[in-house]
Amino acid sequence: MPELPEVASLTDFLRERAVGRTILGVDVAAFQALKTFDPPVTALGGLTVTGVSRHGKFLDLDCDGLHLIIHLARAGWLRWKDDLTGAKPIRPGGKNPLAVRVRLAPDEEGLAPGFELTEAGTQKRLAVYVTKNPHEVPGIAALGPDPLDDSFTVEVLKGIVGGSRTQIKGLLRDQKIIAGIGNAYSDEVLHAAKMSPFKIASSLTDEQVAGLYEAIVTTLREAVERARGVAAQDLKAEKKSGLRVHNRAGQPCDVCGDTIREVSFADSSLQYCPTCQTGGKPLADRRMSKLLK
Repeated sequence: MPELPEVASLTDFLRERAVGRTILGVDVAAFQALKTFDPPVTALGGLTVTGVSRHGKFLDLDCDGLHLIIHLARAGWLRWKDDLTGAKPIRPGGKNPLAVRVRLAPDEEGLAPGFELTEAGTQKRLAVYVTKNPHEVPGIAALGPDPLDDSFTVEVLKGIVGGSRTQIKGLLRDQKIIAGIGNAYSDEVLHAAKMSPFKIASSLTDEQVAGLYEAIVTTLREAVERARGVAAQDLKAEKKSGLRVHNRAGQPCDVCGDTIREVSFADSSLQYCPTCQTGGKPLADRRMSKLLK
C-alpha cells in the first residue's frame, strides 16, 4: 500500500510533469472506482492542471479549481506514460487491472503524455473523486494531523496517545488520528522507537512519547528523502529496499542481529524485532498457535 512517503513522491513527480498541461480527457474502465458523479468526470476535459498536492495518502490534482482526488488504497498504483497517442481504448470490466486513464495534451514534440491508475487483486478499493472542494471527500475531511506538518509536535502526540486505550500499532495506522502512516511505516516507526506494537497508547511515559515522536518524524522524513526524484515505476522497489523490519520476517535485524518475527491477522501482518522492541520475548501469534494445535 502506498503510504505518505510514496504519495509525497508521486505528488512531486506529477507536479513536475503534469502542471501546466491541459487534460484532454479522463477514461474510466472501473466504474466502481469513481466515487462522485457531480461534477462529472468529463468536466475535467479542457481544464489545465494548476497544482498537485497531498492530503495524507490522497493525491490532489487541482485543475482550474476542480479537483481530481485519487486514493490508491492497498493495491492501486499510478503509472506515468510518456506518450498515449497509440494507446488502445480502454474497455470497462474484465480482468484488466487498468481502472482510469488521464490523457494530457501533446507537448512540443507531439507526444501526448498522461497516467494510468491500475489496481491488482480482487478487492477493488481504489477511489477517484471529482470535486470543487477536497474537504468534501469523506476520507480527507476525517484525516488526523499530518506528521510532517510543523503543527505536529510532541505535545500534539502526547494529547493523542494520552486518552487512548488502543494498541500503539493500531493507533498509528488510524488515518483519523494521524494521517499517512500505514502498515509498513508503523512497523518501521515502532522498531525505531524500540516499542512493542501491542503497547497500550495511554501507558506511554513522557520519555516514550518523545521517542515515538522522533521515530515518526525521522522515519518518514528519511523515507521521503529516499523517494525524492525516484520515477513512479521505481517507487515500490525503493520502498522495499529501505525497510528494516516490515516484510522481513525470518531475516536478521540490522540493529541487533536477532531474527525478525511476525504476527499474522486475518487480512494483514506485522513484523518486529524481539530484542529491540519486546525485551527479547516473542509476541503471541494466534494464527500460528492454531496451526500448531
